[in-house]
Amino acid sequence: MSERPRIRVAVLGGGRSSEHEVSLRSAASVVAALDPERFDVVPVQIDRGGAWQIESSAQLALEPGDKQIESSARLSLEPGAESRSLVPTAPAGLPAPAGIGPIDVVLPILHGPFGEDGRLQGLLDMINIPYVGSGVAASALTMDKDKVKYVLRGVGIAVADHVVLRNRRFGAVDAEAVERLGYPCFVKPANLGSSVGISKVTAPDGLAAAVELAFRHDRTVLVEEMIEGREVELGVLGNSDPLVSPPGEIVIENDSDWYDYSAKYDEGAMRLRVPAELPESVTAELQDVARRAFEVCGCSGMARIDFFVTPEHRVVLNEINTIPGFTATSVYAELFEAIGIGYPQLLERLIQLALERHADDQTYAY
Repeated sequence: MSERPRIRVAVLGGGRSSEHEVSLRSAASVVAALDPERFDVVPVQIDRGGAWQIESSAQLALEPGDKQIESSARLSLEPGAESRSLVPTAPAGLPAPAGIGPIDVVLPILHGPFGEDGRLQGLLDMINIPYVGSGVAASALTMDKDKVKYVLRGVGIAVADHVVLRNRRFGAVDAEAVERLGYPCFVKPANLGSSVGISKVTAPDGLAAAVELAFRHDRTVLVEEMIEGREVELGVLGNSDPLVSPPGEIVIENDSDWYDYSAKYDEGAMRLRVPAELPESVTAELQDVARRAFEVCGCSGMARIDFFVTPEHRVVLNEINTIPGFTATSVYAELFEAIGIGYPQLLERLIQLALERHADDQTYAY
């Protein structure tokens, strides 16, 4: 039996968004978990200014006799179907090394703007490099918490009621519109995740400060009604016929009264109960809605879809995350671990899905 060909994977971490540090943690976990017998891993860190560089743990392969290039060498992309290389920029006085390529697939572990919102996906499409996860349209749509609600409502999927504030404007008319949502309510940037910039507002006198905080992160802000209920999350894995995980319930173990940044990322602050203890009919509905939302939004590869389940067992979709947190103990990985898909196997399947989707895309005459 012939050996399977090795795959060169560029793992992107960091990025320009407020979720930079979270992304670095996820990317480091992915790099450590990828099977070295199967994959040649190129860890790439994108700094807050947008520059790409090899992470300090990587070494650039040079021709015999060349001086060692510092492992923080900056990178550029060399486009083209026959190239698809990452090209190091040599420091002054040193020879330019060959490109690290061709890159077979990119695994973008980038959260928020400039990574999860379609811009990176468009760049990779233009230079014809396969990548894990959703394409431009699905990434952009699901990142925008305002616009995706209209799409989901249009196909009968329940979402929280909301008021949208645009272009950093907030006035008396907006405050009146928020009144119909009632208090408590949540104020959040429209295009960010990890609970960055989100506030729970319990009374009108706290609204202006919460809006100001959210506008520091985005020019568009949502004020959402608070849904009383249990928070449950499901993972979706696949392209045309996706696998949906069982639901996992978020159980907050610290003093937070909602699933904020501290509850998500402080050690021991939350645990995942999977499968969630729900009636079979509710579990089936959650899985059906997750699959429909994934398909309606045009997602591919992966997504973590978050819901509220009210005391009356009403299912309300909260968010669709096309690049979820990706440490071995992140919710997305735990959901699939519960059904026998381990973390390294999950990563390998995602890479294979990316290659399959890219090959399928080449069959279209654009």
